[in-house]
Amino acid sequence: MNDQSRTTSRSGGRAARRAARATALPEHLRPVRPGMEGGVLNVLTPAQIERIHQAALTALETIGLADAPQSGIDYLVAAGCILGDDGRIRFPRALVEDTIAKANRTITLYSRDGKTDLELSGTKVHYGTAGAAVSMVDVHGQEYRDSTVQDLHDAARICEQLENIHFVQRPMVCRDIPDNLEMDLNTIYAACSGTFKHIGTSFTEPSHVAPAMEMIHMIAGGENKYRERPFVSNSNCFVVPPMKFATESCEVMEECIKAGMPVLLLSAGMAGATAPSTIAGAITQATAECLAGLVYVNAVSPGAPAIFGTWPFGLDLRTGAMSIGSGEQALLTAGCAQMHRFYDLPGGAAAGASDSKLPDMQAGWEQMCSNVMAGLSGLNMVYEAAGMHASLLGFCHESLILSDDLIGQAQRCVRGIEVTDETLALDQIAEVCIGGPGHYLGTDATLGRMQADYVYPNFGDRTSPKEWAELGKPDLIEKAIKRKEEILSTASPARFDPLLDAEIREKFNIHLPS
Repeated sequence: MNDQSRTTSRSGGRAARRAARATALPEHLRPVRPGMEGGVLNVLTPAQIERIHQAALTALETIGLADAPQSGIDYLVAAGCILGDDGRIRFPRALVEDTIAKANRTITLYSRDGKTDLELSGTKVHYGTAGAAVSMVDVHGQEYRDSTVQDLHDAARICEQLENIHFVQRPMVCRDIPDNLEMDLNTIYAACSGTFKHIGTSFTEPSHVAPAMEMIHMIAGGENKYRERPFVSNSNCFVVPPMKFATESCEVMEECIKAGMPVLLLSAGMAGATAPSTIAGAITQATAECLAGLVYVNAVSPGAPAIFGTWPFGLDLRTGAMSIGSGEQALLTAGCAQMHRFYDLPGGAAAGASDSKLPDMQAGWEQMCSNVMAGLSGLNMVYEAAGMHASLLGFCHESLILSDDLIGQAQRCVRGIEVTDETLALDQIAEVCIGGPGHYLGTDATLGRMQADYVYPNFGDRTSPKEWAELGKPDLIEKAIKRKEEILSTASPARFDPLLDAEIREKFNIHLPS
């Protein structure tokens, strides 16, 4: 339960209550906040979960995974895996179950300033960005263009100002930087200089990890300080579904583990293409692949922080196109969240993205459907929850801003319903009905809870048609554009100290203007 109970007092009158409402609520009394507990939605029964678990173990034991790098083979065989004559690594049941029992149960994803750290455990829910979009949505011309490092930096700056975006995993590729090493390094620079929130990033080659860690250590103030509070994690597609290791990504993963960097074990099969077309089959394969990754991580470094990243995606089987905004996608993600709960492992999956090309009504229903179901299912990390369009091909700054409102409402669903003597409100009912005004508008009890119980949209319009017309018929997208321009007109509070920035620029080829 997400207990929001508070002691209210009738002393002080309305003036005092209005003054109190003008000040920020304490963190524990905010109507929504990072890490509220979900887990009330169960799309799988206990018997179905057990069947998926056993099927995943059977797949690992009898099918195994191909294409592990030699270093991975060495780690896995030493841990108890079996290398077959066909080159596939197979995982004995007992080894997998022992690894699950010993794996890290709680991970803290640190922020750079310590104010927005995220504890991943149980059913605590967090929403954020992710992805590798190659295009930006231009809402003015309703067009798509290549994404740039400036776009990434601006997205991070916007996320820093949005209360309901809890982490910033790189949502787009810097297509204006053709050199992969420079792209990886500039991705870290652009994100970290835009926000204090936890950053997730990827590396294209294993050799890129060392220079990236050098930059990260400079930002942290030293290697030891980073290892104490790793504020950057690695999003790692360590498998190429179905049931094959991604050789170079595995080598990247090994380097990140040694560097003390948390790893997201990301399995992103496409149901009907690189994963079974059935929802249960896609969840089973993703679970098996991530269990293999869990064994791998713990073979390299027992207890290393790893997020169980089952990310199966849906297809429109009529055309073969992605259907990430579908009800099937919402079920895939909710089912994966239940498997994370079953294993009691920190987990993440994708939700909140849209197949729509623009932030329109289709985007709204698609983004809300999976974001709500993911949160109610108790998913620790809801990736791609904001700003993502065109089946992951496009990212939109204005949609990112509007998603902050949407996720606020989704979190209110996650918070649920508190049933206490105070919230049952029998005393209020008696007071209003017996000699009272006959309504609850403006009562002390109503005013006392209007901030702590209700989430109010920043951009959503709740005016009457008459008021809306009197206000000039404000447009949702235009309001988001204005807010974007306001945010980007000022420097980010997360920008680096000028001396540190100069040191980084002297050491690395930074493409963002100083």
